[in-house]
Amino acid sequence: MTQDPRLTLLRAALDAAERGWHVFPLRPGTKRPALHGEQTCTGTGPCAAGHLKWEQRATTDPDRIRAAWTQAPFNVGIATGPSGLVAVDLDVPKHKGSSDAPDGAATFGALCERAGHAVPDTYRVRTASGGTHLYFTAPDAVRLSNTAGTVAASVDTRAWGGYVVAAGSTLPAGQYEALSGPVAAPLPGWLPTILQPAPTRPTAPLRLPAVDGSRAAVAALEAECAAVAGAPEGLRNTTLNRSAFKVGRFVAWGDLPRNVAEDAFQAAGEAVGLTAAECRTTIRSALDSSIRTARPREAA
Repeated sequence: MTQDPRLTLLRAALDAAERGWHVFPLRPGTKRPALHGEQTCTGTGPCAAGHLKWEQRATTDPDRIRAAWTQAPFNVGIATGPSGLVAVDLDVPKHKGSSDAPDGAATFGALCERAGHAVPDTYRVRTASGGTHLYFTAPDAVRLSNTAGTVAASVDTRAWGGYVVAAGSTLPAGQYEALSGPVAAPLPGWLPTILQPAPTRPTAPLRLPAVDGSRAAVAALEAECAAVAGAPEGLRNTTLNRSAFKVGRFVAWGDLPRNVAEDAFQAAGEAVGLTAAECRTTIRSALDSSIRTARPREAA
């Protein structure tokens, strides 16, 4: 006999609350909060003194949790701020078949390596899309907020003002599954420097290093570096990845030295505010992939 999904999700909500994590219901089969909005607030119950948003209404009270999850098979949201958590979301490319799309786990691993540390061992959850959430307990002295694509490509963070979907929740694409024990490790002291977005740098004319190669290769390199320079915030790393991949064929054909392409893209990426580490990681990955898959010149 199949177990009532409400009981499974109720257990997931209670398990999270037992760890001190504040939970709230998400609409069945989705990642969207199931709580009412301000315009439909009746001013009763928890909102008697004024409308409370999902972060304020998240709870560890088992009686409130049972009352909510016996009504419907709600997925479970964990409000990271009130729970004292920082979650690092390592996403996978939306189009998994794209050879030039960055991967959050690889990018984050490279950032940690550049900082001289291994990826921290902590409680982690596999998401329905195949990504990973790393859970850390937040430091007392720092109030971190959310980031979205500004740390690195496919790497987001959730703290105050954010939430994650708890293990046991289910989307049409699959289930959120815990991959380790229930203990979230303290956020390492060196990690906040990585989790902070790269500072915005003043816009200045792009000056490329000395370029040596065929006329077509040089023209392509200059055009793609210009594309990186003009990329909007949030798409800069993705643009750098795509542009380096396009130029990689000229490196494969011997029309452009690899170090020249790397130096030019490194300058372009850093000029728009990407960190030196993420530029190197993205450029190396894109060129490797492009060189490996480049078609012969006569077939291109």
